[in-house]
Formats: sequence, structure tokens, C-alpha cells
Amino acid sequence: MSVFKKLRNDYVIWHANRVKFPKFTPSSIVRKNVAFSGKVQKVGFRLEIYCLARRMKLTGWVRNLKDGSVEAELQGEESHIDFLVNCMQSLKRASVKKMTIIDLPFREGEESFTVVE
Repeated sequence: MSVFKKLRNDYVIWHANRVKFPKFTPSSIVRKNVAFSGKVQKVGFRLEIYCLARRMKLTGWVRNLKDGSVEAELQGEESHIDFLVNCMQSLKRASVKKMTIIDLPFREGEESFTVVE
């Protein structure tokens, strides 16, 4: 791993761990596919989603797509997913130009959140 990438990753983790969560109102458990396009690769976007998702106890995965966008499947309380999506849209080091959200069926037995390479 390059020195730059390590520094960026350290910064992303530090930043994601400093995000203050509001008092969430309990909400229903849902699963959503979210695709972010714009300047979302090579800026620590997946790592930021990963850190926030883990902190909020969401399950699912995130990955880069060949077209330069980032796709995630997020499962957990709807209020948590909405908060994460809003965080990613307002991320200063990225630029989300377009976002699509698709509701998916709940997936039983999923226990973790992963970055898919």
C-alpha cells in the first residue's frame, strides 16, 4: 500500500469515527441498494461507508463499479441507512452527482458489513 493511500485511509477512519450520530428514532429494518456516481472513487468513499455502517450496526456490502461509481447494499434500521446516505452525499472530499436507491427484500442471517474488492 502506498504511503498516500495509508494516510488517506487513516484520515478516512478518523473522519468516520468522528461523525456524530443523532438520537435515532427506532425504525423498521430494511435493505436498500444505493448507487453513488460522481467523484466517488479514490477518495476513501467505500472505507467511509464501511466505517459508518459498522458503527451503526448495519449489514451488507460496498464495492467500486467499473464505470467509476460506488454501489452498496445496506440493511438495518431505515433511519440509520438514511443518515449514512446523507453523510455520503455531503462528504467534502467526494462529489456525489447522482444517486439511485432501490428497496430490496430483507436478507436473513447476514451478520456483517464488508468491502467487496
